[in-house]
Amino acid sequence: MVDCAHGRFPVPAPATADLLRGLPTYSAHIEKELVTPTGAAILRTIAPTFGQQPTMRVEHIGYGAGTRNPANFPNVLRLSIGEADQTPHTIPAEKPSAKPNHPHDSETVTVLETALDDLSPQILAYVSETALAQGALDVMLTPVIMKKGRPGTLLTVLCNPSDSPALQQLILRETSTLGLRIRQDSRVCVDRHHTHVTTPYGEIRVKIGTLDGQECNIAPEYEDCRVAATKHNVPLKLVQQTAIAAYLK
Repeated sequence: MVDCAHGRFPVPAPATADLLRGLPTYSAHIEKELVTPTGAAILRTIAPTFGQQPTMRVEHIGYGAGTRNPANFPNVLRLSIGEADQTPHTIPAEKPSAKPNHPHDSETVTVLETALDDLSPQILAYVSETALAQGALDVMLTPVIMKKGRPGTLLTVLCNPSDSPALQQLILRETSTLGLRIRQDSRVCVDRHHTHVTTPYGEIRVKIGTLDGQECNIAPEYEDCRVAATKHNVPLKLVQQTAIAAYLK
């Protein structure tokens, strides 16, 4: 509980609870106010994603310590700032286990889905872009025929389970749907990393997919190729083909 101007309230306090709408929360074993309205406002403003720390090269580390010192619970917040690192690294060999753990083993993802027949395509495009910006792994818009022969769009959002609550709120708030279908699916993925190749049109990032150490897919990054094609006034497909050829050499 926390003492407020209007009496005692359960934590989180009303303002904090309202600011945390749509964000994943949990109850810790410490019966104190662990998230203040100021902290919740910062989280809401920076629109974070939640989950494991991505592979990154940390450049700056900062610590903030509170004045309370609960038992067996460090009252410290750590902030790490750096750049995402897509460079492949060699990991020291580990002793074999009973069940080998490969990077492309099955993992669980959340699928959010709804069919819409009364929404502007402009809003659908906006929702798709916003969902990706908020951490969705993929967004698909599929033409479908709905009841009474009306053409519609099936909106499918693929995300990590931790990002599901915020994306649910986005879809319910921004579209005309009255409900969502939510399910957990398993997926397998190949290992992925990026490298850079030099072409007559500049440096282009190339995404490499590997399965059990063998390359199975090579794809130039679309945005890099688009920028290069526009800058040099050449066909996009030429830049893509040149990037693949440069990598194969």
